[in-house]
Amino acid sequence: MPTHSQKPAAKTGRRIATMARWKLEDAKARFSEVVRLASTAGPQLVTVRGREAAVIIAPDHYERLLPKTKDRVPLVQFLQSLEWDGLDIKREPDTGREIHL
Repeated sequence: MPTHSQKPAAKTGRRIATMARWKLEDAKARFSEVVRLASTAGPQLVTVRGREAAVIIAPDHYERLLPKTKDRVPLVQFLQSLEWDGLDIKREPDTGREIHL
């Protein structure tokens, strides 16, 4: 059974602070239950020596966290789509500056 007795770290976000917390040894001993709860009750936080170490989440939750692949475009294709053909971007020749030694 998850334990809620451990205090969350100072940097912990509100969502993580409200997750069910499992000590690593308990999570290992009851891994099937942790996985089942991740699917039914939401993400499960695993701690090591009182510090947040991992979050077990259901696959559908993980998929929602990933960026949509159709929205991603390779950089070269994106730059070519900007259509900068008519833009005058000539550079002034720079021969450097004179240095007196």
